[in-house]
Amino acid sequence: MQGRVSAVSIVDAIAADLRSRIFAGDLGPGDTLTETDVATSYEVARPTAKASIEKLVPEGLLERGTHKTARVVDLGPDSVRDIYLARAYLESEVLRRLAHSKTVPEGAVQANRDIAALQSGTPLDVVEPDMRFHTSLIDAVGNERLSRMYRSLVGEVRMCMVRVQSLHLLDTSLIHAEHQKILELIESGQADAAAALLDEHLGRARDRLAEAMGGDPAARPDPARPRPGQPKG
Repeated sequence: MQGRVSAVSIVDAIAADLRSRIFAGDLGPGDTLTETDVATSYEVARPTAKASIEKLVPEGLLERGTHKTARVVDLGPDSVRDIYLARAYLESEVLRRLAHSKTVPEGAVQANRDIAALQSGTPLDVVEPDMRFHTSLIDAVGNERLSRMYRSLVGEVRMCMVRVQSLHLLDTSLIHAEHQKILELIESGQADAAAALLDEHLGRARDRLAEAMGGDPAARPDPARPRPGQPKG
């Protein structure tokens, strides 16, 4: 049993390091990860290297077809829009529920303080507390399945957020200010206003990143939101 625990620990450690390298940009979109290269780099057996690689596939960080070499996912404009839309669906409902009970999670408050305290650093330095802010809101609902569902998006969400920061598409002070306003709206019980601000907050990042990647930021509007002249129901 001890040997099995140790083997899992090695797999997790390698996967964590590969994950960090992807988020940091050391491994870029389209870069390949062969079992041989990973085994050689980390001085482990190929089955261990394979298991480490395969942990990152369901996270959306690597893609790998049958008998194909794994590659770092290259997210395009359509994928970016889909990721942010999935976030908006989940997070908007969470904010409404938190506002109804006027529940402001301390984890989100502290994460936003950490964003405000940032003076300089790498894109990941901003992404870490930003991600922690949003995850704290999700977890505050206390629904295990909802938290698990949201975490299934985290890998792709982080990749998007790193690109946003790397391209300097959003100012840190704006992120902090909108986070703060969201918390204030939750505390005052303004559910619809909190959800609307979140939609604007996520939509700005989505549109700017999609446009920076060569896409049309307005190509795929939220199907749940009526377009001008379209009846609401």
